[in-house]
Amino acid sequence: MRARRGGAAEEDKPGRRRRRPVRRIDYPRRGRRGVRRWLPSWRQVLVVAGVGVVALTGWLTWFFTTTKVPDDLNSFATQQNNVYYWADGTEMARIGETNRQEVPLDRVPESVRWAVLAAENETFYSDPGISATGIGRAVWQMVSGGDTQGGSTITQQYVKNIYLNQRQSMSRKLSEAVIAIKLDDRMGKDDILAGYLNSSWFGRGSYGIQRAAAAYYGKDVSQLDPSEGAFLAALLKGAGQFDPGLGPDNHKRAEERWSWILDRMVDVGKLSRAERARYTVFPEPKPQPKSAGLSGQVGYLVDMARAYVESHSDITPAQLDLGGHQIYTTFDKPKVTALAAAVQEATTGIDPDNREADKLLKVGAASVAPDGRIVALYGGPDYLKQGFNNANTSTVPIGSAFTPVVYASGLSQGVQRERGGKRTPVTPTTPYNGDNGVNVLTPEGPYWGRDGKIVKTANDGKRNWGQVSLRNAVEQSVNGPLMQLGMDVGLDRVQKTAADLGLLPDSMGELVPAFGVGNSTPSAIRTADAYTAFAAGGNRTDPYSVLRITRNGAPLELRLPTAVQVLPAAVAGEVDAALKGSVRSGSATWATEAGPDLAAKPGTTADRTAGWSVGYNGQLATAVTVFRADLKDMKLLPLEGLGGAAPDTPDSALPSRIWTTYMKAVGGR
Repeated sequence: MRARRGGAAEEDKPGRRRRRPVRRIDYPRRGRRGVRRWLPSWRQVLVVAGVGVVALTGWLTWFFTTTKVPDDLNSFATQQNNVYYWADGTEMARIGETNRQEVPLDRVPESVRWAVLAAENETFYSDPGISATGIGRAVWQMVSGGDTQGGSTITQQYVKNIYLNQRQSMSRKLSEAVIAIKLDDRMGKDDILAGYLNSSWFGRGSYGIQRAAAAYYGKDVSQLDPSEGAFLAALLKGAGQFDPGLGPDNHKRAEERWSWILDRMVDVGKLSRAERARYTVFPEPKPQPKSAGLSGQVGYLVDMARAYVESHSDITPAQLDLGGHQIYTTFDKPKVTALAAAVQEATTGIDPDNREADKLLKVGAASVAPDGRIVALYGGPDYLKQGFNNANTSTVPIGSAFTPVVYASGLSQGVQRERGGKRTPVTPTTPYNGDNGVNVLTPEGPYWGRDGKIVKTANDGKRNWGQVSLRNAVEQSVNGPLMQLGMDVGLDRVQKTAADLGLLPDSMGELVPAFGVGNSTPSAIRTADAYTAFAAGGNRTDPYSVLRITRNGAPLELRLPTAVQVLPAAVAGEVDAALKGSVRSGSATWATEAGPDLAAKPGTTADRTAGWSVGYNGQLATAVTVFRADLKDMKLLPLEGLGGAAPDTPDSALPSRIWTTYMKAVGGR
């Protein structure tokens, strides 16, 4: 028998078998058939697992050994103002410096310390600086794509505050854990806790619990009671979500977490039940004072730009508060000035002191360029007097200014008037019944309201128009045909068109016949942006307020929106033609004063609680809304008799004056 080099011996005599090649690993497994041939044996599983454990242990040992506690803290020495710029690059506002002041731990009442520990890390004084279960949970959340917050001890959070960044990644989390273990071995627990309390962000520009006590309660940290301490501890979970001054949702979250923290203090034995019973009323923090540099419209602009940065970049609110950012906005100073002047001029006759119908009047307005840039807005009379931004509210129904959306949806999707029947196209000349009080129909018959009555159309002034084309209904603001068109198209399809045009889901009204005539509540910003699609051949870009951002001159990433084709060009062209027809000879003839080739649409509501004027000149789309409401509960009040007007004066009269004055002032700029 002769052996081949590199192989097993071959058969060279009758009756002798050739030897099989020797395999070091019996895989796929010999002597097995089917799926079992590919299933590893328990010995193979143990070998692979053992090798994996050894490799992982070796890598972790190397990582632990080579990861050092940094010599330098994240520097607070570079704290400085954030500077906001107008679109032309000139300075708009310079917003304050970060407040930070260290205090020794013995200045912090023990009950306040334990409010923080009960909320964040009750085992702080006994753990080794990390929590194995917390790390495992955080790693699993990162791997599974879930919430990346949580899972950290006080020591880990301190490490993140002073040594690392806020980015949520596996490597950062492992570095945090290793440094926390080493730091826990090097520093005393009280020193770590003091460092954590002095370096954490509490919102309102405040780093450290001493400045937080001043920002929220106007007192020294040593004067805080357990209830106030529990609220400040709640802020550590995210001041942007728990500062009650930022809105009712925040207030609800803050109160719930405050109460939970006090209960946790009882559970861990740091607050008696008798003392807990004393704290049943939420300790309302004082209102946040506003910088004098934010007066007039500037505060609304800065708030909007800051919100955009926080939602479209990786910069956290805490990082923004450290300062040093240069934020270049889309706001055009001459247009902002012109819009405020137009509101001032149009509301000269408003007299809330002597006329009941003029009380609680609110005006909101926004101008948006075809590429989505918000170039101007009017948020209210003065940011320092009213921080609520009327241009960005989503509580005011848009009324009949919504009907061009229904028209666009009908032209692009057709109608279905019989259940199971084919969808048929409609055109601008398709006739509809324009009389007042016509039964609203579904494919099954009349639409019955919740009151047990058939829902009927309602035109402004209860006017009967007879048979009108859809285009004429848009031009003349005949609401009945557009309400019925919405039913024929399908309210869910109309809703989809509205969403494509940029109206936000939480502003959409209930899908009932009134949906077609504007029971939705989009902001003036979103409404103006939606109308840009009619002027731009169906092309639209989400509104944005920041062009770019840098920190100490170095550019930072900012996610800007891109243009999307949301309507067929031919459909957008038909809507554009109807809106221009409205200005030439329809319900928006008031707009002719602002210049040539304008498109516009007034908007009113059946209950007379809102008035709108929306339109564009090709370079700019502008929406103006007026309403009366107490900002505490946002309950809308009637506009009838506003400014001493006759009862039959359209509620769109005031916003139309504002729109015309402004658009005339800015012209084609």
